[in-house]
Amino acid sequence: MEAKLIRLDEVDSTNRWMRDYVPPAEEPMTICTADFQTAGQGCGANSWESERGKNLLFSLLIHPENIAARAQFQISMAASLAISDAMADFGIEGIRVKWPNDIYWRDWKLCGILIENRLSGTTIRDSIVGIGVNVNQTEFRFPKAIGHDPKTDPSPVSMRQILGREIERETVLRSIVGHLKLCSCMADYTRMRYNALLYRRNQGAFPFRDKNGEFQAEILEVDELGRLLLKKADGQAAAYAFKEVRFIRE
Repeated sequence: MEAKLIRLDEVDSTNRWMRDYVPPAEEPMTICTADFQTAGQGCGANSWESERGKNLLFSLLIHPENIAARAQFQISMAASLAISDAMADFGIEGIRVKWPNDIYWRDWKLCGILIENRLSGTTIRDSIVGIGVNVNQTEFRFPKAIGHDPKTDPSPVSMRQILGREIERETVLRSIVGHLKLCSCMADYTRMRYNALLYRRNQGAFPFRDKNGEFQAEILEVDELGRLLLKKADGQAAAYAFKEVRFIRE
C-alpha cells in the first residue's frame, strides 16, 4: 500500500499531530514519524518514555473499509500481527501479544500500540494507529511523574538488546507497514492468529486485578469484541473489556 511519509524532528505526540492532519482524498495511508516525543502516550494516562533518536515512534492514518464500530478491535489485532511478523523478519522469536495492545519479547515489553478510531455512523471512518518500538535504546528509566508501578507495569527491552547490534529504524518501519493487512473478510483468521500469540495463554493460572481486587485466572482467548476471556479458580468464565482488568507481575 502506497503511503505518504511525514518526518518530524520533535512533536508532542505523533497521534496528536495526526488528529489535526487532513489528507488529500487520494491518499490511502499517511505515516508520521518523529525522532522525539515530548508527550508520548500509552493507553489511558500512561506515558511512553523514549530516548531521542533511538527508537521508532510513528502513527499511521488509515481508512478501513467495511469495519463496524463494534469490531474495531480488529485494527488492534492487525497492528499486533504486523509487528510480530516484522520482528520475525529480524530473527526475533518469542514475540507475544499482551492484551490489549503491548508487544512482548518473553516477559519484557518491546512495543506499545495506541489506536484512536473515528466513526461514521456504525462503521469506522478512519483510524490513527500509534506505534512505539524500542529499537536501539539500551537504558530505560521510569520517573515517578509517569506513575510507573512495578507490580503491574512491564520492564522494557529493545531490539538492539535482543539482537546485540544496532538496527536501522527505517527498515523496521517498512517491515511493519508492509505486513499490515486490514480486511474485514480476514477477521476470523486475524483473531485466530492473535489468540495464538496471547501472552500467558495456555500457561496455567496467573494473578490479575479487577475492581474487586486480585484473583487467579487462566487466559482463554480474546473474543470478537476484543474482550479478554478468563477462567477463574472457581471454573467460571469472565469477559473483560479494556481497562477492566490488569495483569499482575509476579
